[in-house]
Amino acid sequence: MLDTAARIAQTIAREIGAAPNQVNSAVTLLDEGATVPFVARYRKEATGGLDDTQLRTLAERLAYLRELEARRLAIVDSIKSQDKLTEELASSIAKAETKAQLEDIYLPYKPKRRTKAMIARENGLEPLVEAILADHSADPEVLAAGYITEAVPGSKEALNGARDILTERMTENAGLLGRLRQFLQAEARFAARVVEGKEQAGAKFSDYFDHSERWADVPSHRALAMLRGANEGVLTLDIGPEPEEGVARAEAMVAAELGASGSGPGDKWLRKVAGWTWRVKLSLSMMLELMSELRSRAQEDAIQVFARNLKDLLFAAPAGARPTLGLDPGIRTGVKAAVVDATGKLLATETLYPFQPKNDLRGAQVSILKLIAEHGVELIAIGNGTASRETERMVAEVIKHLPAKVKAPTKVVVSEAGASVYSASELAAREFPDLDVSLRGAVSIARRLQDPLAELVKIEPKSIGVGQYQHDVDQHRLSKSLEAVIEDVVNGVGVDLNMASAPLLAHVSGLGPGLAEAIVAHRDVNGAFASRRELLKVARLGPKAFEQCAGFLRIRDGKEPLDASSVHPEAYSVARQVVAACGRDIRQIMGDDSALKGLRAEQFVDETFGLPTVRDIFAELEKPGRDPRPSFVTATFADGVETMQDLKPGMVLEGTVTNVAAFGAFVDVGVHQDGLVHVSQLADKFVKDPHEVVKTGQVVKVTVTEVDVARKRIALTMRKDGGASAREDRNARSEAGPAAKGGAGRGGQHSRGQKPGGYKSGGQKPGGQKSGKMSASPRSGGSTETGALGAALMDAFKKT
Repeated sequence: MLDTAARIAQTIAREIGAAPNQVNSAVTLLDEGATVPFVARYRKEATGGLDDTQLRTLAERLAYLRELEARRLAIVDSIKSQDKLTEELASSIAKAETKAQLEDIYLPYKPKRRTKAMIARENGLEPLVEAILADHSADPEVLAAGYITEAVPGSKEALNGARDILTERMTENAGLLGRLRQFLQAEARFAARVVEGKEQAGAKFSDYFDHSERWADVPSHRALAMLRGANEGVLTLDIGPEPEEGVARAEAMVAAELGASGSGPGDKWLRKVAGWTWRVKLSLSMMLELMSELRSRAQEDAIQVFARNLKDLLFAAPAGARPTLGLDPGIRTGVKAAVVDATGKLLATETLYPFQPKNDLRGAQVSILKLIAEHGVELIAIGNGTASRETERMVAEVIKHLPAKVKAPTKVVVSEAGASVYSASELAAREFPDLDVSLRGAVSIARRLQDPLAELVKIEPKSIGVGQYQHDVDQHRLSKSLEAVIEDVVNGVGVDLNMASAPLLAHVSGLGPGLAEAIVAHRDVNGAFASRRELLKVARLGPKAFEQCAGFLRIRDGKEPLDASSVHPEAYSVARQVVAACGRDIRQIMGDDSALKGLRAEQFVDETFGLPTVRDIFAELEKPGRDPRPSFVTATFADGVETMQDLKPGMVLEGTVTNVAAFGAFVDVGVHQDGLVHVSQLADKFVKDPHEVVKTGQVVKVTVTEVDVARKRIALTMRKDGGASAREDRNARSEAGPAAKGGAGRGGQHSRGQKPGGYKSGGQKPGGQKSGKMSASPRSGGSTETGALGAALMDAFKKT
């Protein structure tokens, strides 16, 4: 028999499509404290090139299978202590592949409280059971008469005791439980019904007031919607076979286990026992098991949706290190403004009151002009909350009046989801102790345009709002999954050691919050790091942590040119051999695509570094420190389309995907309410998984097919037919149900306060909606303007 480690390795290898020796190598590295990003990037020779996705699955399954093996040993020891372990039983335990199978086998031997079956055995009724099973032609009533005692006053009590014994046998029969489970997993129905009197209060669950579908076919979003409805007391849920035919089949399976296939008195009595066992015992336990499995399955799908959306969001293109003005729109409380320099350092703040009740539009525009002039602002980030479009129009007016000689800033509408969470956080308080909480949000909005990854890692992922029923899933599993996503993205992009904040450094392989704070403290006292090796001078950062983190940290213009690349210090010797073979200075080679064309990676392979590592070094020398994130692209909102009332069926608009769920994608088209592109409307072909077509932050062109202002629903299509099929089949959209109203989290449809990122350019371009690279918005020569704005403009720029 295979030992435990070998069995686990074989199981995982089969599941991830790898060889057992690859799995064993990866397991050894992970057990030694290596992180998934490190193993995926710098130990390709050892693992045979397992990628981060395979390694994440490996780590998760490793934990489960180790728990399974520990439980297997505990069960064997328990049964041994009872002197009941047979060779056949040991074999069954060894073959069990899941915890559920293992527990089914253990049920008869599991220590339990005193049961009715135990009492019946104590009263001497087990021989009656054997007598009925041995002779089905005998009348059980007659047989029972022979077992009447003081403790068993009559035949009825004797037969009830026999029934209790048989019922316990059936509920502990691993083979029967397995067959029933398979039957129900294939045939069971999942039904939801409205609780009487809750119709009005639970209107958002109206799609499920009288709903039934096959359990195996229930998608994650519908399952979570119905589970939420049940939690809120609006729906009752049930899982079971078809009321007549299905129940009859289930009872027949129990009867078959009892051998009740004939027509004798014993057969009839046993079939009654089978029916009673199913109705009273097995149906309830099976329903609870299937409900638990459905919840787990739905939660796992929802967590995967959230993880993929978060990954897309964190991988969003940065606008770059450029002076940026962040505007956090507001009406009564004013528009909060903050200017940060190219490094994200705060330069100036101000509160503007262009709207009610002060209506100081000109004063606000003058202030924006001055901020642009004084700080050389190149980007203007506008939060997408309340008064976002009004603020955008105000900024557009300012940009139009800039002098021709002044390069106009690019204005971009960005998600402000989570900005308020950051503003009130301990981190923000430490970073800006003297800054008002409301102004911290404007700083966050500006920085997330410059580099979304660096800023979003400061916010609890669940506050970013790109999930599907995120509050209804296992929070520990969700957090663990999202932490893994952040770790993979941060290490995949790389981190500037001399610029990164502690929250960003904390996600670098091998560091964590403590070492991240220590690095920042060391940097504050001693100045910028001149080389990666100087990390070893940081308190508590030893050789192991250095090995794990060094390759993911970048130092620009340092002593060692290779420190700006993702080449690991342990492989610098190989990189220098490559450089020497070129006969040129390393700084001349780095970034020159043609420098290595005469060389072959195979020339530099040795016992320590294999071909995968050498090829990675070649790639880094050609494009050192390359950023895997895409180029910055913006979407343009249509002029005159600012509220739902402005939308008309047939309108073609440009927008940004804010969330991708199992049933479709939400798109922001600039009306403070996201529209839904149902999965059936994402493409002109069948789409099984929306993530195959769209991702969070992507700029897309959509056609409006329906607007329901009362229910706050916007139906969109990305099909080339402009939604003709959608108009023919309105029922397609209803499949999203309450999820369309609350897909991002508890309590509501995507709206300005809850929705995720992606960037929307507010620049007005001729011809409506065309996306493109950042470009200056059209404006007229402001130097000839008259009035307050013109005078302020001339004053602000008289020195430019």
